Amino acid sequence: MRIAVLRPQVPFAHGGVEIFTDELVEELRARGHDADLLSIPFKWYPGARVLTQAFLWRMLDLDEADGRKIDIVVATKFPSYVVRHREKRVWLVHQFRQAYELDGTELGQFGPSPEERALRRRVQALDRVALGEATRLFATSPNVAGRLERSTGLVAEVIPHPPQRLAYHSAPAGGFVLSASRLDRAKRVDLLLDAAALQPGFDVVIASDGPDRERLEGIARARGLDGRVRFEGRVSAERLADLYATCTAVFYAPVDEDFGMGPYEAFLSGKPVITTTDAGGPLDVVHDGETGVVVAPEPEEVARVAAWLHDHATEAEALGRAGKALADEVTWDRAIARLLS
Repeated sequence: MRIAVLRPQVPFAHGGVEIFTDELVEELRARGHDADLLSIPFKWYPGARVLTQAFLWRMLDLDEADGRKIDIVVATKFPSYVVRHREKRVWLVHQFRQAYELDGTELGQFGPSPEERALRRRVQALDRVALGEATRLFATSPNVAGRLERSTGLVAEVIPHPPQRLAYHSAPAGGFVLSASRLDRAKRVDLLLDAAALQPGFDVVIASDGPDRERLEGIARARGLDGRVRFEGRVSAERLADLYATCTAVFYAPVDEDFGMGPYEAFLSGKPVITTTDAGGPLDVVHDGETGVVVAPEPEEVARVAAWLHDHATEAEALGRAGKALADEVTWDRAIARLLS
């Protein structure tokens, strides 16, 4: 089949959605399909841009390309699923969250004016129409599916996807907690830095980049963490696999995350995950005392469990093994079979 995978792209940004869609195309091709990735740059601010950017997708003609029919389009996140197609399948990563649960928070988009409120309602109405057109509707996690049903009444099947391909392996712990999340305020890496300042029993390695890096480096300096926190930036696949293999635990505690590949990457390396009670998607797989530790989103709590895992290597290894057994069940074969069924 000819399959178009659709992804909006924030120029110069590369994160979980980009990894997911790139690998989806590769996996479809490996199974004999003629697959390609279609992308349009996305700018969501100022507020009025949201709808105009969405309508770019609405105007696309993807019935055929170069005289040959496109059998299926697979849309992923807002606004790619606004596209029209007779066989539109949506594998939902997330809606435009600023119009939903992030509204009114520091991560929100729309102000209190009547015009901004009306714009938010139009985004929600567009979602109900565009997602309602899907011939099959999937979500990457129970958290994403739950948000969708609460906001639109639409029910999605859950298909988790594997994390990025790395040479996953496990090695003795090196005494540090790893954060490999994009450096964005919503990922709350500052919570880990504040925890390290309270507890000298562990070091921190941050293997990622993003718009929040300068602020986070300033926090590390202000907390006197020089020598205990290392910012490595975006690292190679080989280096990332080695960091996962040798860390004591992985910190992954975004604000109400959609899905999150971090826990799966940690588990495939045999490492436990530290997350928080409000992290959203990670709680689908990080079970307290089974595959990791779940605490309140407070520096004191993160500090306590990070130090405990550092001092209890046998227990930490057991949590990691349980997580690996869970992650091994999530495969591309299973995901694509359901996507194309």
